Amino acid sequence: MDKIDKKIVFELQKNGRLSNFDLAEKVGLSPSPCLRRIKNLERKKIISGYTAIIDEELFGYPITAFVSVRLENQTDGTLKVFEEGISHLDEVVDCWLVTGNRDYLLRVVAINLKTYEKFMREDLTKIKGIASIETNFALGSVKTKQPLPIK
Repeated sequence: MDKIDKKIVFELQKNGRLSNFDLAEKVGLSPSPCLRRIKNLERKKIISGYTAIIDEELFGYPITAFVSVRLENQTDGTLKVFEEGISHLDEVVDCWLVTGNRDYLLRVVAINLKTYEKFMREDLTKIKGIASIETNFALGSVKTKQPLPIK
């Protein structure tokens, strides 16, 4: 990736709805070469898609929980069972395999505390191989969804 590709990525992170014409102008290209570069970035999977950023609270999900999960063991089978189980839980909007004293960190959204409790009791705890779960509720957002830095 050269400097212009990085500019394209940066601008699209800020506004994925930019027209090719406006993007080309921002990065100092004419529209045709700009579009070729975008297609190349998509082909290489550097740009893997376009999406809308939703205000979760205004959309009806005011509860955000960060859930740390420790598994009974870290065998390939246990990891696979957990990851397969998580893939079907819509409330889990992010799931990261992490280092440290926990194995996974989840970001979970909920309509209210009752629905979070139901999710925990009826869904998450039913996944085989979980040794412990720890939940931290977000009190507020300080910084989210920022473009990746360009260096």
